[in-house]
Amino acid sequence: MDVNGQVTKVTWRIENFSTIQDKKLCSENFTVDGNKWRILISPKGDTADHLSIYLGVADSSTLPAGWRRYAHFGLAVIDQFDRELSITKVTTEVFDVNGADWGFTSFLPLTELHNPKRGYLVNDACLVEAYVFTDRSIGFISHELIVKTDSGRLKTKESDCVKAAMDNQRTASTKAVEITNPSPTPPYCQIMAIEPEEPTEEDMNTFFTSLESKLWSSNTNFSREEAKEALAKVEKSLNMTPVNFYDSGKLSPLKHAFKILASFDCSSSTLTIEKKNELLAMEESLKELADRAAKALQNKNFLTEKESIKLTITHKLDRNVIRYKEVESEVKQVEKRLAALHVQVEEAQKERENMLAEGKEIFKSSKEMKMELEALEMQWAEYEAMAKVAEEEESIVLAEWGRIKDFISSIKGKI
Repeated sequence: MDVNGQVTKVTWRIENFSTIQDKKLCSENFTVDGNKWRILISPKGDTADHLSIYLGVADSSTLPAGWRRYAHFGLAVIDQFDRELSITKVTTEVFDVNGADWGFTSFLPLTELHNPKRGYLVNDACLVEAYVFTDRSIGFISHELIVKTDSGRLKTKESDCVKAAMDNQRTASTKAVEITNPSPTPPYCQIMAIEPEEPTEEDMNTFFTSLESKLWSSNTNFSREEAKEALAKVEKSLNMTPVNFYDSGKLSPLKHAFKILASFDCSSSTLTIEKKNELLAMEESLKELADRAAKALQNKNFLTEKESIKLTITHKLDRNVIRYKEVESEVKQVEKRLAALHVQVEEAQKERENMLAEGKEIFKSSKEMKMELEALEMQWAEYEAMAKVAEEEESIVLAEWGRIKDFISSIKGKI
């Protein structure tokens, strides 16, 4: 699905989640802005106690050197009991060949993920969603966009998109796909078509509004400990800066905490009806303030980025002006050297003629010596035979010489 024609939504359903042994799973690839992306998840976490989720460029090993892509994206683990209690986190990153995967190492505590009272695992299935856009000109993906998206309408659009994908009729507009991991091979991913016969938006809104009202009206007796715990969560969130609170993904747990405080039955005058109503209003105000702070930070960062680009271009232009003046001066110096070289060329030509004449003399003498060498080589076998006879004669002489010497030595003592 594309939200406002620009944000791509992907839903990934992972079956038999508790039986998965793989350290990391990846969804099927999906396309945004002409590039292939995928969701990566570590079911047991890259840290010991948290689920880890990332968005990655699927074909990073084949990308050209210098490839970069800006992306603003949100990741969510859906609470299948109450979508508004889903855990969401949003960030902005620049993907490149050396940084192709970005996300959250500590997305959700594993104790929360496997808590049967929460809706993150229903029938041992986990729903992970990603919202992605690469256009810098549009605003932030918010928690509200993720958790309040009309699921009925989405599924109809998703079904249409899956059919289009099967027919190989994708267009340039972004569309939603739903991805599932069938058992028994969790790492395998496929696109799953969704039945088009879905309830209307009005049907679902009416049903869940009635259900929520009934649940809260029948469950108004929260303990003092639960109220204190909820109050502590609110205080902890308020101790953050608005931007850090936005990035923490604690909007859904905070909503639950405010509901507990607003429903807590306190016999004293500590929480009057007016204060409870004020609490609920504060919850909405905190969401709005966090969104505004995040948007303001994005705009500040955008200006800072542009200022950096402007400064870089200005410095380059200054260097170009200086270099151009240097080049003008260097050209004049080269012209002077060319004039001086003209005289040297004439002298070099005369020197060349003298060297060529000398070369001819060398050639003539070398040719004569070569002929002398060839004549010598023709008689070489005769010279070698004479040398061999001489060596043999030398050996005979030395032997006879030694015999005489030995004889003289033998009679020396007898005389």
